[in-house]
Amino acid sequence: MDIKLIPIEVNTKEVTSLAKNEYGEVVESKLDSNFSELLLTHELFSAHLTLHGGHVLSWQPKGHEEVFWMSKKTQLQQGKAIRGGVPICWPWFGPYNGAGNHGFARTSIWQLSGIDISSEGIKIELELSGENCSPSWSYKFSVKQVLMFSTTFSQQLIIENLSHKDFQFSNALHSYFSVSNPANIAIPDLNSASFDDKINQLLGCAPADVFNCTGPIDKIYHHNSSMTLFDKGWKRAIEIKKSNSAQWVLWNPGINIAAGMADIHQQGEDEFVCLEAANTNWITVAKGEKLSLSQEVQVYKL
Repeated sequence: MDIKLIPIEVNTKEVTSLAKNEYGEVVESKLDSNFSELLLTHELFSAHLTLHGGHVLSWQPKGHEEVFWMSKKTQLQQGKAIRGGVPICWPWFGPYNGAGNHGFARTSIWQLSGIDISSEGIKIELELSGENCSPSWSYKFSVKQVLMFSTTFSQQLIIENLSHKDFQFSNALHSYFSVSNPANIAIPDLNSASFDDKINQLLGCAPADVFNCTGPIDKIYHHNSSMTLFDKGWKRAIEIKKSNSAQWVLWNPGINIAAGMADIHQQGEDEFVCLEAANTNWITVAKGEKLSLSQEVQVYKL
Protein backbone atom coordinates (compact mmCIF):
# COMPACT_ATOMS: atom_id res chain seq x y z
CA MET A 1 0.00 0.00 0.00
CA ASP A 2 1.29 3.47 -0.80
CA ILE A 3 2.02 5.66 2.22
CA LYS A 4 0.80 9.24 2.22
CA LEU A 5 3.71 11.14 3.76
CA ILE A 6 2.98 14.16 5.93
CA PRO A 7 4.47 17.42 4.63
CA ILE A 8 6.64 18.27 7.63
CA GLU A 9 9.81 20.03 6.53
CA VAL A 10 12.68 17.94 7.94
CA ASN A 11 15.72 16.11 6.66
CA THR A 12 15.77 12.44 7.59
CA LYS A 13 19.25 11.40 8.78
CA GLU A 14 18.72 7.82 9.89
CA VAL A 15 16.07 5.18 9.21
CA THR A 16 15.74 2.03 11.32
CA SER A 17 13.27 -0.83 11.16
CA LEU A 18 11.99 -1.34 14.72
CA ALA A 19 9.66 -4.27 14.08
CA LYS A 20 8.58 -6.27 11.05
CA ASN A 21 6.65 -9.42 10.22
CA GLU A 22 4.41 -10.74 7.46
CA TYR A 23 1.64 -8.30 8.40
CA GLY A 24 3.45 -5.00 8.63
CA GLU A 25 6.43 -2.92 9.70
CA VAL A 26 7.29 0.00 11.98
CA VAL A 27 10.16 2.20 10.81
CA GLU A 28 11.78 4.95 12.87
CA SER A 29 13.15 8.04 11.16
CA LYS A 30 15.66 9.89 13.32
CA LEU A 31 15.24 13.44 12.08
CA ASP A 32 17.89 14.90 14.38
CA SER A 33 19.01 14.55 18.00
CA ASN A 34 15.63 15.85 19.22
CA PHE A 35 13.03 14.35 16.89
CA SER A 36 11.96 10.87 15.81
CA GLU A 37 9.01 9.78 13.70
CA LEU A 38 7.43 6.37 13.27
CA LEU A 39 6.10 5.22 9.91
CA LEU A 40 3.63 2.30 10.12
CA THR A 41 2.77 0.09 7.16
CA HIS A 42 0.26 -2.75 7.37
CA GLU A 43 -1.99 -4.68 5.05
CA LEU A 44 -5.00 -2.90 6.64
CA PHE A 45 -3.76 0.73 6.85
CA SER A 46 -0.88 3.18 6.82
CA ALA A 47 -0.09 5.62 9.62
CA HIS A 48 2.49 8.11 10.79
CA LEU A 49 3.29 9.52 14.24
CA THR A 50 6.04 11.38 16.04
CA LEU A 51 7.47 11.08 19.52
CA HIS A 52 7.33 14.87 19.69
CA GLY A 53 4.08 15.35 21.58
CA GLY A 54 3.24 11.63 21.31
CA HIS A 55 1.45 12.95 18.26
CA VAL A 56 -0.51 10.92 15.69
CA LEU A 57 -0.02 12.60 12.32
CA SER A 58 -1.96 10.36 9.95
CA TRP A 59 -4.08 7.24 9.68
CA GLN A 60 -5.42 5.92 6.38
CA PRO A 61 -7.38 2.65 6.44
CA LYS A 62 -7.21 0.63 3.24
CA GLY A 63 -9.88 1.74 0.77
CA HIS A 64 -10.36 5.15 2.43
CA GLU A 65 -8.89 8.61 2.12
CA GLU A 66 -6.68 10.07 4.87
CA VAL A 67 -8.68 10.60 8.07
CA PHE A 68 -6.60 13.30 9.78
CA TRP A 69 -5.60 16.69 8.41
CA MET A 70 -2.10 18.16 8.62
CA SER A 71 -1.09 21.71 7.84
CA LYS A 72 1.45 22.06 5.06
CA LYS A 73 3.11 24.85 7.06
CA THR A 74 3.69 23.00 10.32
CA GLN A 75 7.24 22.13 11.32
CA LEU A 76 8.87 20.05 14.02
CA GLN A 77 10.43 22.54 16.41
CA GLN A 78 11.48 21.95 19.99
CA GLY A 79 8.87 23.35 22.37
CA LYS A 80 6.38 24.07 19.57
CA ALA A 81 3.07 22.27 18.99
CA ILE A 82 2.24 20.55 15.69
CA ARG A 83 -0.73 21.85 13.69
CA GLY A 84 -2.93 18.93 12.68
CA GLY A 85 -3.28 15.24 13.41
CA VAL A 86 -4.22 14.55 17.04
CA PRO A 87 -2.49 16.90 19.50
CA ILE A 88 -2.82 15.87 23.16
CA CYS A 89 -3.95 18.79 25.31
CA TRP A 90 -2.82 17.88 28.85
CA PRO A 91 -2.63 18.58 31.79
CA TRP A 92 -4.78 21.56 30.99
CA PHE A 93 -7.08 22.61 28.17
CA GLY A 94 -7.02 26.21 26.96
CA PRO A 95 -5.06 28.90 28.80
CA TYR A 96 -3.97 28.27 32.39
CA ASN A 97 -2.31 30.49 34.94
CA GLY A 98 -0.11 32.32 32.43
CA ALA A 99 1.46 29.07 31.21
CA GLY A 100 0.07 29.15 27.66
CA ASN A 101 -2.55 27.04 25.92
CA HIS A 102 -3.19 23.32 26.26
CA GLY A 103 -0.40 22.11 28.55
CA PHE A 104 3.02 20.59 27.94
CA ALA A 105 2.22 17.03 26.76
CA ARG A 106 1.84 18.14 23.13
CA THR A 107 5.33 19.71 23.09
CA SER A 108 7.18 17.09 25.17
CA ILE A 109 9.21 14.16 23.85
CA TRP A 110 7.46 10.86 24.62
CA GLN A 111 9.26 7.55 24.99
CA LEU A 112 8.45 4.51 22.86
CA SER A 113 7.75 1.63 25.24
CA GLY A 114 6.07 -1.03 23.11
CA ILE A 115 5.29 -2.27 19.59
CA ASP A 116 3.10 -5.20 18.68
CA ILE A 117 2.31 -6.13 15.07
CA SER A 118 -0.41 -8.69 14.39
CA SER A 119 -2.89 -9.59 11.70
CA GLU A 120 -5.37 -7.23 13.41
CA GLY A 121 -3.14 -4.15 13.32
CA ILE A 122 -0.27 -2.41 15.09
CA LYS A 123 -0.29 -1.40 18.75
CA ILE A 124 2.09 1.35 19.83
CA GLU A 125 2.72 2.24 23.47
CA LEU A 126 4.24 5.58 24.45
CA GLU A 127 5.06 7.05 27.86
CA LEU A 128 5.54 10.50 29.31
CA SER A 129 6.52 11.01 32.93
CA GLY A 130 8.06 13.71 35.04
CA GLU A 131 7.79 16.19 37.87
CA ASN A 132 7.91 19.99 37.97
CA CYS A 133 7.36 20.14 34.19
CA SER A 134 5.70 23.53 34.54
CA PRO A 135 5.79 26.18 37.29
CA SER A 136 1.99 26.18 37.01
CA TRP A 137 1.62 22.39 37.33
CA SER A 138 4.42 20.83 39.33
CA TYR A 139 3.07 17.36 40.22
CA LYS A 140 4.81 14.03 39.69
CA PHE A 141 2.97 11.97 37.08
CA SER A 142 3.05 9.26 34.47
CA VAL A 143 0.97 9.13 31.30
CA LYS A 144 0.85 5.98 29.19
CA GLN A 145 -0.60 6.29 25.70
CA VAL A 146 -1.84 3.14 23.97
CA LEU A 147 -2.47 3.52 20.24
CA MET A 148 -4.11 0.79 18.17
CA PHE A 149 -4.06 1.25 14.41
CA SER A 150 -6.23 -1.04 12.30
CA THR A 151 -9.41 -0.65 10.25
CA THR A 152 -10.34 1.47 13.29
CA PHE A 153 -8.10 3.76 15.32
CA SER A 154 -8.12 3.84 19.12
CA GLN A 155 -6.23 6.08 21.51
CA GLN A 156 -6.11 5.61 25.28
CA LEU A 157 -4.40 7.73 27.93
CA ILE A 158 -3.71 6.15 31.32
CA ILE A 159 -2.88 8.95 33.77
CA GLU A 160 -1.21 8.07 37.07
CA ASN A 161 -0.73 10.43 40.00
CA LEU A 162 2.68 9.70 41.52
CA SER A 163 2.56 12.73 43.82
CA HIS A 164 1.94 12.78 47.56
CA LYS A 165 -1.23 14.81 47.06
CA ASP A 166 -4.21 14.88 44.71
CA PHE A 167 -3.89 16.69 41.40
CA GLN A 168 -6.33 18.01 38.81
CA PHE A 169 -6.17 18.07 35.03
CA SER A 170 -8.28 19.05 32.05
CA ASN A 171 -7.65 17.72 28.56
CA ALA A 172 -8.65 17.21 24.95
CA LEU A 173 -7.77 14.76 22.20
CA HIS A 174 -7.62 17.58 19.67
CA SER A 175 -8.46 15.62 16.50
CA TYR A 176 -8.23 17.46 13.17
CA PHE A 177 -10.49 15.55 10.78
CA SER A 178 -9.84 15.94 7.07
CA VAL A 179 -13.05 16.98 5.27
CA SER A 180 -14.19 18.07 1.81
CA ASN A 181 -15.20 21.44 3.25
CA PRO A 182 -16.60 22.48 6.65
CA ALA A 183 -19.72 23.71 4.84
CA ASN A 184 -20.45 20.08 3.88
CA ILE A 185 -20.28 18.74 7.44
CA ALA A 186 -23.23 17.80 9.63
CA ILE A 187 -22.99 16.42 13.17
CA PRO A 188 -26.61 15.65 14.04
CA ASP A 189 -25.77 14.17 17.47
CA LEU A 190 -24.77 17.66 18.60
CA ASN A 191 -28.22 19.06 17.86
CA SER A 192 -29.57 17.95 21.24
CA ALA A 193 -26.64 19.15 23.37
CA SER A 194 -26.34 22.40 25.30
CA PHE A 195 -23.13 24.29 24.66
CA ASP A 196 -20.85 27.19 25.55
CA ASP A 197 -19.99 29.58 22.71
CA LYS A 198 -16.44 30.76 23.34
CA ILE A 199 -16.37 33.25 20.46
CA ASN A 200 -19.46 35.08 21.66
CA GLN A 201 -18.65 34.41 25.35
CA LEU A 202 -21.99 32.73 26.01
CA LEU A 203 -22.48 29.96 28.55
CA GLY A 204 -25.23 27.36 28.77
CA CYS A 205 -26.70 27.94 25.32
CA ALA A 206 -29.80 25.93 24.49
CA PRO A 207 -29.41 23.09 21.95
CA ALA A 208 -29.45 24.20 18.32
CA ASP A 209 -29.12 22.42 14.99
CA VAL A 210 -25.59 22.18 13.58
CA PHE A 211 -26.17 22.77 9.87
CA ASN A 212 -22.48 23.09 8.95
CA CYS A 213 -19.11 23.61 10.59
CA THR A 214 -17.91 26.70 8.73
CA GLY A 215 -15.70 28.87 10.93
CA PRO A 216 -15.17 30.79 12.97
CA ILE A 217 -16.69 28.29 15.36
CA ASP A 218 -15.44 27.44 18.86
CA LYS A 219 -18.03 25.67 20.99
CA ILE A 220 -17.94 23.31 23.96
CA TYR A 221 -20.81 20.81 23.89
CA HIS A 222 -21.82 19.11 27.13
CA HIS A 223 -22.40 15.61 25.81
CA ASN A 224 -20.63 12.39 26.79
CA SER A 225 -21.85 9.98 24.09
CA SER A 226 -20.55 9.10 20.63
CA MET A 227 -20.58 11.47 17.66
CA THR A 228 -20.72 10.90 13.92
CA LEU A 229 -19.42 13.48 11.48
CA PHE A 230 -21.16 13.27 8.08
CA ASP A 231 -19.33 14.63 5.03
CA LYS A 232 -21.72 14.96 2.08
CA GLY A 233 -18.90 16.17 -0.18
CA TRP A 234 -16.74 13.08 0.21
CA LYS A 235 -19.70 10.82 1.00
CA ARG A 236 -18.20 9.42 4.15
CA ALA A 237 -18.95 9.34 7.86
CA ILE A 238 -16.49 9.42 10.73
CA GLU A 239 -17.74 7.94 14.01
CA ILE A 240 -15.96 8.89 17.23
CA LYS A 241 -16.65 6.97 20.43
CA LYS A 242 -15.15 8.18 23.70
CA SER A 243 -14.84 7.24 27.36
CA ASN A 244 -14.39 9.43 30.45
CA SER A 245 -14.76 12.67 28.51
CA ALA A 246 -17.65 14.92 29.48
CA GLN A 247 -17.49 17.40 26.59
CA TRP A 248 -17.00 17.71 22.86
CA VAL A 249 -15.14 20.70 21.44
CA LEU A 250 -16.04 21.81 17.92
CA TRP A 251 -13.54 24.18 16.32
CA ASN A 252 -12.66 25.76 13.00
CA PRO A 253 -10.93 29.16 12.87
CA GLY A 254 -12.55 30.48 9.70
CA ILE A 255 -10.73 32.48 7.06
CA ASN A 256 -9.91 35.63 9.03
CA ILE A 257 -8.48 33.96 12.13
CA ALA A 258 -6.62 31.37 10.04
CA ALA A 259 -4.99 34.15 8.02
CA GLY A 260 -3.27 35.31 11.21
CA MET A 261 -2.00 31.84 12.11
CA ALA A 262 1.47 31.24 10.71
CA ASP A 263 1.18 27.44 10.78
CA ILE A 264 -2.02 27.08 8.71
CA HIS A 265 -1.49 27.10 4.95
CA GLN A 266 -3.64 29.25 2.69
CA GLN A 267 -7.24 27.97 2.60
CA GLY A 268 -6.28 25.25 5.05
CA GLU A 269 -9.28 26.19 7.19
CA ASP A 270 -11.47 24.80 4.38
CA GLU A 271 -9.93 21.34 4.76
CA PHE A 272 -10.61 20.32 8.37
CA VAL A 273 -13.00 20.27 11.28
CA CYS A 274 -11.82 19.67 14.85
CA LEU A 275 -14.14 17.51 16.93
CA GLU A 276 -12.40 16.81 20.22
CA ALA A 277 -13.17 14.39 23.04
CA ALA A 278 -12.50 16.64 26.02
CA ASN A 279 -12.76 17.41 29.70
CA THR A 280 -12.80 21.18 29.78
CA ASN A 281 -13.53 21.19 33.53
CA TRP A 282 -11.00 19.96 36.08
CA ILE A 283 -10.83 16.23 36.85
CA THR A 284 -9.28 15.08 40.15
CA VAL A 285 -6.90 12.13 40.38
CA ALA A 286 -6.17 11.11 43.96
CA LYS A 287 -2.58 10.51 45.02
CA GLY A 288 -1.42 7.07 43.95
CA GLU A 289 -4.46 6.55 41.72
CA LYS A 290 -4.92 6.10 37.95
CA LEU A 291 -7.54 7.32 35.49
CA SER A 292 -7.97 6.38 31.84
CA LEU A 293 -9.73 8.10 28.97
CA SER A 294 -9.95 7.14 25.32
CA GLN A 295 -11.40 7.62 21.87
CA GLU A 296 -12.07 5.24 18.99
CA VAL A 297 -12.48 6.37 15.39
CA GLN A 298 -14.07 4.47 12.51
CA VAL A 299 -14.70 5.57 8.93
CA TYR A 300 -17.65 4.56 6.74
CA LYS A 301 -18.44 5.14 3.08
CA LEU A 302 -21.90 6.60 2.44
